[in-house]
Amino acid sequence: MPDMLVPLLKLPPLEPVLDAMRAQDVIIRRAHPFEITPIREFILAEFGTGWADEVTPCYSRQPVSLYIALRSGRVIGFGAYEATCRNFFGPTGVAQAERGRGIGTALLLACLWGLREMGYAYGIIGGAGPTAFYEKTVHAVVIPDSVPGIYAHPIQKD
Repeated sequence: MPDMLVPLLKLPPLEPVLDAMRAQDVIIRRAHPFEITPIREFILAEFGTGWADEVTPCYSRQPVSLYIALRSGRVIGFGAYEATCRNFFGPTGVAQAERGRGIGTALLLACLWGLREMGYAYGIIGGAGPTAFYEKTVHAVVIPDSVPGIYAHPIQKD
């Protein structure tokens, strides 16, 4: 999967998206370090060890570079930035039962705004899966010759 470049200075406003989430009883907010265990358990159950490990550096950043989506006090999604590499968005995921409701878009925008607030003019989506979604939502463009990128030569599991 290719990496993508996002023009952060052209992001849509975040607050209307957060308001729309609240209207669906979904809260999008930064994670807190004291919530590592329930967030990690959610990511492990829904997406596996790799992503649970990948977000670990987010908790050591100030502010924390991990957003979560909550419904009734339960984690239903997450979005990370500056986890694997500086200026990278991802990983991100939403529980299967909650997909199609705009939660992933809200998490994406919150994270990209986080990168913009750090002073970046462009952000990178590493190993972007749904490239058409990112092109449409945040005007991302595929970075030529970016495969396999930082994910080359993974450790093989037995």
